[in-house]
Amino acid sequence: MKIINFADTNSIVNQFMAELRDVEIQKDRMRFRHNLTRIGQMMAYELSKTLTYSEQHVQTPLGVAPTNVPADDIVVGTIFRAGLPFHQGFLDVFDKAGNAFVSAYRYYKDKECEEVGINIEYIASPDLNGTTLIVADPMLATGGSMELGYEAFLTKGTPAVVHLCCVIASKKGVDYVRQVFQDCDNVTLWCAAIDDALNEHAYIVPGLGDAGDLAYGGKL
Repeated sequence: MKIINFADTNSIVNQFMAELRDVEIQKDRMRFRHNLTRIGQMMAYELSKTLTYSEQHVQTPLGVAPTNVPADDIVVGTIFRAGLPFHQGFLDVFDKAGNAFVSAYRYYKDKECEEVGINIEYIASPDLNGTTLIVADPMLATGGSMELGYEAFLTKGTPAVVHLCCVIASKKGVDYVRQVFQDCDNVTLWCAAIDDALNEHAYIVPGLGDAGDLAYGGKL
């Protein structure tokens, strides 16, 4: 498995990340969602360089222009609910892509709120056999939701290439995903940043907080 960390090089993504993390800017939910979308767009552009291409001939008013266009059958898969604006960024770039959705939410198994579980309830997806599957999940904390979301998508077919995309990952989450996909040469993990730690409640530190709540408001 290959790992790409955008934070290893300077780009405009740094600005979007700074705004996502800023507790004052986070008060503007619309801007928070917009920054998730913008990071998805930037990541999609970089990811597009890894696709396979075929030549097409396009008729212009003055002649015919040969153009290389993506040949992959792309599906963007998203884990509800924080993944929605991130998903939109990829869809803005891969506007002909198929779409897949799965619900995965965390819950605490103990009263101390330290042992985290992941629950899967819903999935909608096209046939994934032979596709290039992009799994967009903004926060890669323990790696559990990414793994279970991916396994849920596999019930709809086996993709040829897999891109696991997140905004912020923890080192623990990256290590976990690396272990799960250690023998998979067709899997790439894309991160806008990798943070050092998880706290006792399995939130990424310094992270940005709860991406779903910041994007859409609190929940009961």
